[in-house]
Amino acid sequence: MENETYKPWQQLCCTLDGHTIDAAHHRFPLHAPTGIEADLLRFLDEWYSDEPILCVHTSGSTGTPKEWRVRKELMINSARTTCDALNLHAGDRALLCMSLDYIAGKMVIVRALTAGLELVVRQPSGHPFATETGHLHFAALIPLQVYNSMQTEEEKKRLAEVDNLIIGGGAIDPELETALRTMPNRIYSTYGMTETLSHVALRRLNGPNASMWYHPFPSVHLSLSKEQTLVIDAPLVCEQTLHTNDVAELRDDGSFRILGRRDNIVNSGGIKIQLEQVEAALHSLLTMRFALTSVPHPKFGEALVLLLEGNSPDEAIAEKIRHKLPRYHCPKYILHVDAIPETETGKINRAASRELARRKLATERNKNI
Repeated sequence: MENETYKPWQQLCCTLDGHTIDAAHHRFPLHAPTGIEADLLRFLDEWYSDEPILCVHTSGSTGTPKEWRVRKELMINSARTTCDALNLHAGDRALLCMSLDYIAGKMVIVRALTAGLELVVRQPSGHPFATETGHLHFAALIPLQVYNSMQTEEEKKRLAEVDNLIIGGGAIDPELETALRTMPNRIYSTYGMTETLSHVALRRLNGPNASMWYHPFPSVHLSLSKEQTLVIDAPLVCEQTLHTNDVAELRDDGSFRILGRRDNIVNSGGIKIQLEQVEAALHSLLTMRFALTSVPHPKFGEALVLLLEGNSPDEAIAEKIRHKLPRYHCPKYILHVDAIPETETGKINRAASRELARRKLATERNKNI
């Protein structure tokens, strides 16, 4: 394909800290580009090159991050689908406040290029609304950014002024979701992954259309495998049918909800335990950060482990859990750690959590020898 195919808009209109960035001609105000500015230029160099393929990387939440080669044409399809779904038009203002190392940040730029959006650029941080952004028609944030923004009145006010807010890259805490229900703007949770070039389904979190079910875009067809994992047929963004590891419940109208990941199922004594479902049940009990994982066990095959940040009386926590959960869903071990392992995008790093639990349990056993 000719390079011109990838230039639906010849100039990307950007502002950073009140200064206009002429990204199309690589001109920045009074200084050499660094941080998000430099990352933006590198991406645009790749985007406008003659190469029809871009390399993106997965987040690594379940293991080592993987490289994924995608056609720019499919990224444009994904951008158009989102802009159509959210009714975004040329001249609308969109916030870029995510790292460009991953697909979510890259797709914000592609949406701006495809729909002619004005891009308001902020250095990626946990507080994207710490400074004035002006009225925004669109923003994509991770749950941590939304949580932080809800903690101060000024940032919460700016967050509420974003017409369309999408939240992705990790699970939304039930308490945060409850707090978002009263917000006046349109807020969505997204379902997608690197392989689908961002999201293929949206779930409204507030307003009269709030739901616990995701609704796929019209061009997306979903089904379940024999293991009850979600199968995605999205030809506009993914050239092959995608067999995910997400255990799902699928309704006749195509809406669905995710129960957890198949690789996060612990088989303990013949009882299959979905980690995400047990974690959801524990959110109302535990105020500290936590994660569930497993370790090998000679009798049960696998044993459930609760990792807790900080120090709290184990017996008091165990007693609460016994009253809340079915017997076979109660952790066999409770381990205190300095920090729950996370990926760069703020998700629980499941592989690192398993390894941490294994090492810490071995250390504590050795102390008792």
